[in-house]
Amino acid sequence: MPTPLRTTTRRKLLASLAALLPLLAALLVAAPSAAARTEAADVAPTATLTEVTDFGTNPSNLRMYLYVPDRVTVKPAVVVAVHWCTGSGPDMYNGTEYDTLADQYGFIVLYPSVTRSSKCFDVSSPQALRRDGGSDPVGIKSMIDWVTRTYDADTGRIFATGISSGAMMTNVLLGDYPDVFAAGAAFAGVPFGCFATTDGSEWNSACAQGTVTRTAQQWGDIARAAHPGYVGPRPRMQLWHGTEDDVLRYPDFGEMIKQWTNVQGVSQTPAAMDTPQSGWTRTRYGGTGDRAPVEAISLQGVGHNLYGYGMAARVLTFFGLDGGGPAPQPQPGACKVTATTNAWNTGLTASVTITNTSATAINGRQPAFALPAGQTVTNGWGATYAPSSGTVTATNASYNATLAPGASVGIGYQANHAGNSAAPGAFTLNGTLCTAG
Repeated sequence: MPTPLRTTTRRKLLASLAALLPLLAALLVAAPSAAARTEAADVAPTATLTEVTDFGTNPSNLRMYLYVPDRVTVKPAVVVAVHWCTGSGPDMYNGTEYDTLADQYGFIVLYPSVTRSSKCFDVSSPQALRRDGGSDPVGIKSMIDWVTRTYDADTGRIFATGISSGAMMTNVLLGDYPDVFAAGAAFAGVPFGCFATTDGSEWNSACAQGTVTRTAQQWGDIARAAHPGYVGPRPRMQLWHGTEDDVLRYPDFGEMIKQWTNVQGVSQTPAAMDTPQSGWTRTRYGGTGDRAPVEAISLQGVGHNLYGYGMAARVLTFFGLDGGGPAPQPQPGACKVTATTNAWNTGLTASVTITNTSATAINGRQPAFALPAGQTVTNGWGATYAPSSGTVTATNASYNATLAPGASVGIGYQANHAGNSAAPGAFTLNGTLCTAG
């Protein structure tokens, strides 16, 4: 039965819960009516983190924690918030803002919690990497089923988000249960199946080091194999990664982009790119709005512990749970960029022309662009390129730092590719989106 974690009247609450046991038994076997939903709100005390037991099949002995706000919308959405290694459900509750956002928007937050000694989620075993195969994903699915039964939640608005191990589990959940989740948001994760092992180990060093590379089709096939025969819609995915991540290396970010664009059936060339915050580069694939099929945010110079206050609100915008319409899209600034490539076998050269279309000179340039998945810059001219893959910034050379009004400058680079030799599709110049030439 549910047990509250924080209460000032524990004895009174325990007595109240004992009286409600017959009601809970009824709720677990049938979807509640509107009247029953009101009573269900008393099953887990509102506005406090509560542990729920006996929620269903749970092969890996996970624990379930739940946050239900005082005011829940009719047929509420459910956000599954998954903790990092060494963490717990209560840690995720205390370390993120999803509960306060739930108070504002009326959704329910579910916090799975690992009990194995590592406190890491199983994202590597064969059981975890197939639908209903066992281990943690099955327990989490049982938790979701309990919530949807008890609170008459909207099965079309189930979402997952996680940090580190939780981010990897977010990828796994969306692969195993594409019919359950509408979208996910992964902070510093790896692709579905990247951490796979067959020796019982929870750790895959090659994947963590970013040396596991596959084509987009191969990654997509791995995710689709978790639920063979499924042909329905696939969850949207938002990806976050720091360029200096020393635990799950930055190349994993590009591999996830390859995987989820392929799963979604959209181009690996960004449809839009902008800088929502200093040091951030956001690329969107298959669409330009807040709910694009895939959205990827690269954080320049940031390590593994990238999650910070305010990011959860951006997750809700991507999920569509913030109650607002699409945010205004960035408008092109006073710059124009054209880019072409000349490819051979596994290599290419790219020529980029930047034009200052404003009435004032630009002193110091840092054009940025998302390198198509599978490409790696090996050298360049006219600028210094870093990092070599993912979201690349080209810092001007000393001899071409100033760009007069109406003037153009040409730069270029050489890169390796794994089959996709396209030119970047969108550029920013010092944080401003440029018109494509």
